[in-house]
Amino acid sequence: MITKSKTRTRSLRAVFAAPLVMCVLSLIGLVSALAGDGLADWLSWAALAVPVLAVAWAMRRRRVQG
Repeated sequence: MITKSKTRTRSLRAVFAAPLVMCVLSLIGLVSALAGDGLADWLSWAALAVPVLAVAWAMRRRRVQG
């Protein structure tokens, strides 16, 4: 019995889009944390929370599927 594979071919843009966005947001967060106070602090906290939230989402999704 031959079964079809459920793999999809995705372009490099599709594969690296989310990591690139998280990288840019992390850089913005780090620079704004070093460069300013007040609103810049809030921006840095928000930008640096994105990768943490992405990891939490991925772990939760993996537990639900596994």
